[in-house]
Amino acid sequence: MSAPLTPEAAREIVLGEVVPLSGEPVALEECLGRVTAEEVKSALAIQPFDNSAMDGYALHAADTAGEQPRLRLVGESRAGHPAEVPVGEGEAIWISTGAMVPGGADAVLPVEDAAEEDGFLLPRRAVAAGEHVRRAGEDVEAGETLIAPGSRIGAAEIAVLAAAGIAEVGCAARPRVAVLGSGDELVPPGQPLGPGQIHDSNGFALAALVHEAGSEVDRLVRLPDQAAATREAIGDALDCDALLVAGGVSVGRHDHVKGALAALGVKERFWRVAMRPGGPTWFGVLPREGARPTLVFGIPGNPVSAMVTFSLFARPALRAMQGLEPLPGRTRAALATAYRKKPGKAHYLRCRLELTDDGWRAHLTRERQGSHILTSMLGAEALAVIPADREEVAAGEQIEIELLSK
Repeated sequence: MSAPLTPEAAREIVLGEVVPLSGEPVALEECLGRVTAEEVKSALAIQPFDNSAMDGYALHAADTAGEQPRLRLVGESRAGHPAEVPVGEGEAIWISTGAMVPGGADAVLPVEDAAEEDGFLLPRRAVAAGEHVRRAGEDVEAGETLIAPGSRIGAAEIAVLAAAGIAEVGCAARPRVAVLGSGDELVPPGQPLGPGQIHDSNGFALAALVHEAGSEVDRLVRLPDQAAATREAIGDALDCDALLVAGGVSVGRHDHVKGALAALGVKERFWRVAMRPGGPTWFGVLPREGARPTLVFGIPGNPVSAMVTFSLFARPALRAMQGLEPLPGRTRAALATAYRKKPGKAHYLRCRLELTDDGWRAHLTRERQGSHILTSMLGAEALAVIPADREEVAAGEQIEIELLSK
């Protein structure tokens, strides 16, 4: 049996098998969380016309100079209803915030700085040319790039796209992912437990993680500990972009997943990673003629191992399929408490982060960090990375952390 890979080498193998998904048109109202597949340019300027930043009066700035100026009011410009006449010398037009600045005007006098009398405007101060006028194209020029390809679309992006009049965006297709949980002991939440049974947390956790990664759960299936049923269920799911199988990938008498994958033509790329939790991780690829390969992740059945393994290997692959930067951010933090381990495996500790005057400080979410302590994932914002060759990390020592980005 070959030696386990380092986590870094394993992740490099996974990302080397990724083939980006093609783009598809998506209506703007459905774009939240999607990833742009192409550059998006604005067909028009934002704002498309000069408009007022204040409620007040559009006028010639020069007409407000001198002693006791008196300007004739000749109309109104309000939002959606521009003035019907331009502003001439010695004239002014009442204007509301956001309304088009009429021709001939070069400034806006705020309403609180003026008075009206018998159809005339009496400015209380002089204004400068351009004052309180928002110029056309001041935010975005026509033809300017709004969003680069490979960008996740959030609320701000949707607002800018809407302002530019864009109703449809070319986005990367969402990866379709099958989630399979293996084990006779698994029972859905809400059903009573029999002797030796547990509620299935992995299926729900992995499905939620798939959604957080911008992908679609094509199916969620529980596999019995039977070779034929396992092979059939896996075979049915191999038309997806990725397949997550939790449990059943080890070498026990009732672990049928690896045998089923081999029989179905899935090519093993690695088995076992020198890490904790998540050491017994399997990864393989099903080549498909004329189509993208299916990536298959054999994930350990312990609940924390399943979530950490997904974060380190599956999530980067799903992000890369959509054109996103695959790897989460890494930085350094001071570990709040000392930690000891045996050398040989990298440890990934679940931690929450505190920003102090001296930088980030990483606090373990739970003192017990075993792969069965599912509550150690609660509040976890990052994984503190303890290298394989280290035996002890002192409290306050700077270590590398990997953010659990969504």
